[in-house]
Amino acid sequence: MSYFCVVKIHEKYLSRCIQLAKNGLGSTYPNPLVGSVIVHNDKIIGEGWHRKAGEPHAEVHAINSVKDQSLLKESTIYVSLEPCSHFGKTPPCCDLIIAHKIPKVVVGTIDPFSKVAGSGIQRLRDNGCEVTVGVLEKECLELNKRFFTFHNKKRPYIILKWAESRDGFIAPLSKDTKAPIWISNEYSRQLVHQWRAEEQAILVGTQTVLDDNPKLDVRDWTGKNPTRIVLDRQGKIDSNYFVNDGKTKTVVITEQEKLIESENVRAEIITFDNQLSQKIVDVVYRLGLQSIIIEGGKQTLQTFIDDRLWDEARVFVSDTILEKGITAPQLNRIGKTTKIKTDQLTINLNHD
Repeated sequence: MSYFCVVKIHEKYLSRCIQLAKNGLGSTYPNPLVGSVIVHNDKIIGEGWHRKAGEPHAEVHAINSVKDQSLLKESTIYVSLEPCSHFGKTPPCCDLIIAHKIPKVVVGTIDPFSKVAGSGIQRLRDNGCEVTVGVLEKECLELNKRFFTFHNKKRPYIILKWAESRDGFIAPLSKDTKAPIWISNEYSRQLVHQWRAEEQAILVGTQTVLDDNPKLDVRDWTGKNPTRIVLDRQGKIDSNYFVNDGKTKTVVITEQEKLIESENVRAEIITFDNQLSQKIVDVVYRLGLQSIIIEGGKQTLQTFIDDRLWDEARVFVSDTILEKGITAPQLNRIGKTTKIKTDQLTINLNHD
């Protein structure tokens, strides 16, 4: 068989690994997304994905799903991320592969986690496994962009999100109630709730809470609520606001040392200065949160944009016309655009 054919076969099964791994998005933190496929004579005989931290890894599910375990000695196991070689909440996957004498292992990319970082691949090779590394590596890196950013850059993966009217405003200048004024349509809003379920944290500034009293939850989707991160420099947000209701884990970033904490609501004290965005990110990283959606308002979003401290900007532009209001953040990027009924969604990537 030619080298080209072998590469294409590897890519076919690694692609399936990536597809499987995405089933765990939002539920595997702090672990990465991982999918695994076992192939015998060009036929998939087992597959699995990592579902939740503390539960079996993808390779375990894949191996256990094979009905005829005797075939494992003649099979190839594909896995989107390097098999672990250390004892955590579960035993090393390397040892399981070795124990079942699976002769060939194809890996999408190396695990950056310090307790793995190539040692899993070396362990497999030392025990006679033929290991191929780097198949669909770009796609595997994209799959775990949150995990890799957290471990390599020592910060969370940062997503900026806002909706603006067709004439460039994110909110009216004033309103009668402490509730959001919806600019995007209901389909876009449901998509935002899906995004919230996929990320570990969500952040808003003081004025957004005072003006809109948001819940910052996933009520229009099924999943876990992200940790709420609220900026409240002067302690203006009292117990009457949803972010202080104790129903979801909430972190208030403030300068007020005497800020009253309550069940599920804690304070992180920093100095609000020209390094604010980096200090916020440092707090989120220290809390072990691998990803965060920043939903506003304008000043908060613009601060992260100006400091070039972001990875994605997801911007909805609706058909709504406000004529006047609070102008949208300024972002000089051209991203990939899709239509969501009457809205236009552009996803910008920061390659800085």
